[in-house]
Amino acid sequence: MNLTTYFQKFFHSSQSSGILLLLCVAISLILANTPAGEAFGDLLQFQLGAYTTSVWINDGLMAIFFLLVGLEIKREIVEGELSSFKNASLPIFAALGGMIVPAGIFAFFNAGTAYVNGWGIPMATDIAFSLAIVALLGSRVPPAIKIFLAALAIVDDLGAILVIAIFYTDQLHWNYLLLTAITLVLLAALNYFKVTRHIYYLVPGVFLWYFMHHSGIHATIAGVLLAFCIPTNSSETEISPLEKLEHGLHLPVNFFIMPLFALANTNIIFKSGMVEGLFSTLGYGIILGLVLGKVLGIGIFSAIAIKAKFSSLPAESNWRHMIGTGFLAGIGFTMSIFIALLSYKGHVEIQEEAKFAILVASAVSGITGFIILKYFSGNNRISGAKN
Repeated sequence: MNLTTYFQKFFHSSQSSGILLLLCVAISLILANTPAGEAFGDLLQFQLGAYTTSVWINDGLMAIFFLLVGLEIKREIVEGELSSFKNASLPIFAALGGMIVPAGIFAFFNAGTAYVNGWGIPMATDIAFSLAIVALLGSRVPPAIKIFLAALAIVDDLGAILVIAIFYTDQLHWNYLLLTAITLVLLAALNYFKVTRHIYYLVPGVFLWYFMHHSGIHATIAGVLLAFCIPTNSSETEISPLEKLEHGLHLPVNFFIMPLFALANTNIIFKSGMVEGLFSTLGYGIILGLVLGKVLGIGIFSAIAIKAKFSSLPAESNWRHMIGTGFLAGIGFTMSIFIALLSYKGHVEIQEEAKFAILVASAVSGITGFIILKYFSGNNRISGAKN
């Protein structure tokens, strides 16, 4: 086997993207805690035009990641695992439980304390890292579970963005929100009149991102909204504009955007006192909220929805798959860190303690979910499943 064939296999393997992402996490942590850490931090704050490098990555490039995930979700709604109400409703119920229970756990530990404003921290699921762990599992996880986790994380992130907009945003700029709405109407009209060329969607999509970024709402949601405006069909023979765009985005998202995102967001500097901070009410609220609150909330709300016959389990899955997925949803990371920074503005020490607790909780959740799905889910390899 020659080198070219090895690289072809690497770039077409979802496990490879997960390995690369975790490698970038390790590199970022090492860089942040070496003499190169200061230069690395300066690079992330370097001004590139209107925004810093970090903003371009987290708000700009990640909008493209959300565009890809949104395309996959829409395709599944139209012709795949989410095309029935029972399947499509489950991620919504699960996400609601995965937000309400963790927030309640945090509030229980921190009511009446200086940390109470951080109740939104354990509500978030980091879609990039949770899907990377699933990618590492390959065919050991049913495809429907991967779709369920992606849909759950999308709904979860939408909820987190609404929480930020309502409770953590100093000011909404209504003029930009109006421009955002007008752009969405234009995109919806293009879809209605069956315009198929990508350029007519992507150019307004850039404006959609810009208007949303300036409105006070997290700009990455623009990617999801744009995705749902791209035309698709239920034909198995005709490739739709959505499927063409989805295919074109996989490589740059998996092997450039997500690794760069990991490098930029894992640069946590370890300081004395951080370990002790894990045993404060702040640490308990974040860790128990993400590690236990997520899996409990997702499990309980899913069980209620299925028992009431509103929803059904994803195809070829069982409750052990759901438990493992619930733990993966406890990987809060970027969105949790973002909410922590907003919650404790001007309190750098509290912010650092919160970031460390989020890192620990995300690691515990990710490892636990991985072990459950790999070794205890009941069917270690799904025949015919795609990696």
